[in-house]
Amino acid sequence: MSETLQLIKKLVSIPSPSGNTAEVISYVETFLNNIEVESHRTYKGGLLVTLKGENHDKHRFLTAHVDTLGAMVKDIKPNGRLKLDLIGGFRYNSIEGEYCEIETSNGEVYTGTILMHQTSVHVYKDAGTAERNQTNMEIRLDEKVSTKEDVKQLGIDVGDFVSFDPRVSITKSGYIKSRHLDDKASVALLLNLIKRVKEEHVTLPYTTHILISNNEEIGYGGNSNIPPQTVEYLAVDMGVMGDGQSTDEYTVSICAKDSSGPYHYELRKHLVNLAKTHNISYRVDIYPFYGSDASAAMRAGHDLIHGLIGPGIDSSHAFERTHQESLDATGRLLWQYVQSEMVY
Repeated sequence: MSETLQLIKKLVSIPSPSGNTAEVISYVETFLNNIEVESHRTYKGGLLVTLKGENHDKHRFLTAHVDTLGAMVKDIKPNGRLKLDLIGGFRYNSIEGEYCEIETSNGEVYTGTILMHQTSVHVYKDAGTAERNQTNMEIRLDEKVSTKEDVKQLGIDVGDFVSFDPRVSITKSGYIKSRHLDDKASVALLLNLIKRVKEEHVTLPYTTHILISNNEEIGYGGNSNIPPQTVEYLAVDMGVMGDGQSTDEYTVSICAKDSSGPYHYELRKHLVNLAKTHNISYRVDIYPFYGSDASAAMRAGHDLIHGLIGPGIDSSHAFERTHQESLDATGRLLWQYVQSEMVY
């Protein structure tokens, strides 16, 4: 588990907002090269691994995504502050006060802080009540700039990517808290799964593909590069917590339904039975405002059995947290699943 937590820590520390994921994909590629596992880069920029199994007529397909929430520079204001345009589904209030990095098109990186324009309570009476939106929020650059021209001389321009400081921390009590646990926690679990299959010389019952996708937060990460022999498709993504949810930070969450509709009933029951048989703590849940790579694949028209599991993560699309017990339960269920018989 210590290795898993350190791998997550490394992954979340690599900036990778959707649309700018080459660096983190290269890191994953190097990880796989170091354990002598071949991978293939897709034209969309994802990474595909194939583990040959005993049955090559029916395939499994698993995904997790390395792309994260982020932003782009929308405009440079006359006072040298930057306006934002969000990448992914989150709210401006969740990034207020956050440190960030701006990467220019020539590769320069500058730091800043995301603030309300009306932040100073000694100047603005509505500092606490003004709406957190694109009009009112801005980036204060850590550079000596006071005009639009000053900023442009740095090389910063519209369309430059903005990434958020993950502020990752691992506690003595077994929690890991950070931005971007969605879905880099699951990426780490799949990488460890691949590593274990390799090190223990395990031959899986079915040829199994693992896609590290890079456009999930914008809706189309895992809807392509699916071999025609694929029968089962399992997305590994976060389980969401909140009022009315059964998911917690100590079990694996098995999704029954999200905003796209129900996941495959027989596959869901199969996952539950595996958890029960192997004494893996789990929760079945519905995620009301959620979509996954698996649901994207279904919308793309693939004829698949699709499912979704993942570690329970608190405060999704904000400052997230999970516990090593949830990571362990998810990893154990994945290990049993890839060695099990298919539903059909």
